[in-house]
Amino acid sequence: MKHITLQLETLTCPSCMAKIDGMMKKTEGVVKAEVLFNSSRVKAEIDESIVSTAQVKQRIEALGYKVLGEK
Repeated sequence: MKHITLQLETLTCPSCMAKIDGMMKKTEGVVKAEVLFNSSRVKAEIDESIVSTAQVKQRIEALGYKVLGEK
């Protein structure tokens, strides 16, 4: 398992947070995830044999949110 923290461009509303959270919960290989509204971060534990950090970033960006980097 790998723990990742992704810094996002500023989240503007709770529904943005909910949209990302819902996607993370549906993504195979994401063991657990937490979207932090105040700091615009996503913390997750992923199974790298199923999903990569790059794939998680792509899925977030496909929702319309910019990933600024990994912390």
